[in-house]
Amino acid sequence: MKLLFVYNANSGKLSALLDGLHKMVSPSTYDCNLCAMTFGHFLEDPTWKEFREKSENEMKFYHKDEFLKQFRSKWLPKYNFPVVLFEENGELGVFIDSVELNNLESTPQLIATIKTRQSYY
Repeated sequence: MKLLFVYNANSGKLSALLDGLHKMVSPSTYDCNLCAMTFGHFLEDPTWKEFREKSENEMKFYHKDEFLKQFRSKWLPKYNFPVVLFEENGELGVFIDSVELNNLESTPQLIATIKTRQSYY
């Protein structure tokens, strides 16, 4: 199974810089909890990195502008970001929706949710 992680942030160096500053100055108003759990202010979270590198699942990461450009289709459901999708046999499905992602409080919680959910697929 392939997991697609779609951040609620746009690609580019300027966006990354502004996002990092936003996480430092006002973390409670930052719009991408997935970003906050997988990256610190500017670098990948070490716990997340270790999990990602050891995972048996293929993982792809997209900023929302990249995802919308690559998967543009009038048949594609409208997703709220951030979101984690799974891709199997060319079909996309929701693995962890934005509401659940935004309610997670830590990187270990995200990892535990992914591990638990993997057993269902």
